[in-house]
Amino acid sequence: MDHGLWTINYGLTPQNSPPNSLNFRIFIFMAKPKKPKHVAVAGNIGAGKTTLTEMLSKHYRWIPQFEDVDHNPYLMDFYEDMPRWSFNLQIYFLNSRLNQLLDIHHGTETVIQDRTIYEDANIFAPNLHEMGLMSKRDFDNYYQFFQTLKTMVQPPDLLIYLKASVPTLVAQIQKRGREYEENIRLDYLKRLNEYYNKWIDGYKEGQLLVIDCDKNKFAESEEHFGEIISKVDGMLFGLF
Repeated sequence: MDHGLWTINYGLTPQNSPPNSLNFRIFIFMAKPKKPKHVAVAGNIGAGKTTLTEMLSKHYRWIPQFEDVDHNPYLMDFYEDMPRWSFNLQIYFLNSRLNQLLDIHHGTETVIQDRTIYEDANIFAPNLHEMGLMSKRDFDNYYQFFQTLKTMVQPPDLLIYLKASVPTLVAQIQKRGREYEENIRLDYLKRLNEYYNKWIDGYKEGQLLVIDCDKNKFAESEEHFGEIISKVDGMLFGLF
């Protein structure tokens, strides 16, 4: 760990001290806060991940990494025919997020990431399998591949989870009006929420900050966003 060195002198200076006098010098080592390298924002579809990622990246001058939904070649097909395209979509997401993590590892600046590699494997793929939208063969193949990749990456310094009820998710999905999200089923969002809560309850990889998005409207309220900033400051920099 890097340290800052402060030197404080007590007593006589070398210029005016007798030959046998003592010049007391105390070295105080002050630990500098470790610079976070990776902050991640997790949450269900419509929770506000992209919005919070943008806001935090501007506030802290972090580099944002977003989920590239506009150029995803499988997303539209997936929402039209989930059983046919579920495996393809999850492999695409896994590869995309692995590349993001490699960029973070090789970089020197703090990166804030919109959605994590853990969500694909612990929430979306198991949910698709349980709903009968991904075969056991495809799911087992996918999950074994994830377990291999997991040994190659480090967890984020801070994970921010945006917890939201299904009505809140639906309201925000309708507000942003993305065409490919028009056919999302309510039972699909509900099951994803159940998987998210189970994953977060058992999350032990690092620091975790949970934001209740039913109450905290950070996109609309500076006060609510300030509450998030205060918590992030405390967890990453020891500021209160």
